[in-house]
Amino acid sequence: MAQPLTAADLLSLEQYARARPAIRARMIAHRAARRLEVGAHCTWSFEDRETVLYQVQEMLRTERVFEPEGIAEELAAYNPLIPAGRDFKATMLIEYDDPLERARRLGELRGIERRCWMQVAGRERVFAIADEDLQRENDTKTSAVHFLRFALAAESVAALKGGAALAAGIDLAAYTAIVEPVPAALRAALLADLD
Repeated sequence: MAQPLTAADLLSLEQYARARPAIRARMIAHRAARRLEVGAHCTWSFEDRETVLYQVQEMLRTERVFEPEGIAEELAAYNPLIPAGRDFKATMLIEYDDPLERARRLGELRGIERRCWMQVAGRERVFAIADEDLQRENDTKTSAVHFLRFALAAESVAALKGGAALAAGIDLAAYTAIVEPVPAALRAALLADLD
């Protein structure tokens, strides 16, 4: 199980400013391997300890936070995004370039976050546990950003480690997509998230 981040894991604002160009270049490549396009308008970015550390450092930099209380608040907000050893965690973005189309589609896509799934070959689909932090839809529309957690049974973890294929998709009347199999680079990255 990945350990939660602590203040000791962080660079000071000055250290981070000096190291940021190299860290940013490394993170672009790291994030690219952890990204999955599910249909034409949904992207899942799978989180791990490294992506969360980067997000925390970026937030501290942007908000100029250096006091212990503020750092603790950021860590408390972001640590839940780190996979716990038997799950995958992803940020889902729903993307439509045209603002009018985006507004219309977000109205049609209510509940999409609960219809996202992953499936280890030979096992049942595992539907996402979505937005555990707060409600991201209302009576008229869903949000363009959702946080997904896919909790895997021990047997599914063992099957994945044994070479089973992994698929993902969205099963909503207004938006259906399947990625089968998940690309090898992403599958390898996700395997590293498992105990």
